[in-house]
Amino acid sequence: MKGYLDFPYVEQVFRLERITTRLDGTPLRGNRASHEVVFGTTSLRADQAGPARILELVRQHWTIENRVHYVRDRVFDEDRSRVRRRAAPQVMATLRNLAISILRKAGATNIASALRRCARHASLVLRLVGVRP
Repeated sequence: MKGYLDFPYVEQVFRLERITTRLDGTPLRGNRASHEVVFGTTSLRADQAGPARILELVRQHWTIENRVHYVRDRVFDEDRSRVRRRAAPQVMATLRNLAISILRKAGATNIASALRRCARHASLVLRLVGVRP
């Protein structure tokens, strides 16, 4: 059904229903389960991405989101950052992402542990960024 939405590059609109249940039985917002309906858009045509492919892409997106944002929130305590003026928040987020990326590329699976190690060994930091001490 082409032309149902007058927005550049939108080929499909989709509805995603999420029902989340806590496996340990503890309440989630007062209930054991939560129900959420969200809508999204994609530039992929129906022949390029059916329902299963769209679900796969959404799950991949959240895997990346959770992997990066969880580390930024928990390890760097980004939510409590006092940096708020002009471009500084974006610059700091970029520097945090860069640090995470460098450590992951170096094989780190625990970013907090890798940061502590880097804090103790300045020569390691230099080596990771390509500078030979």
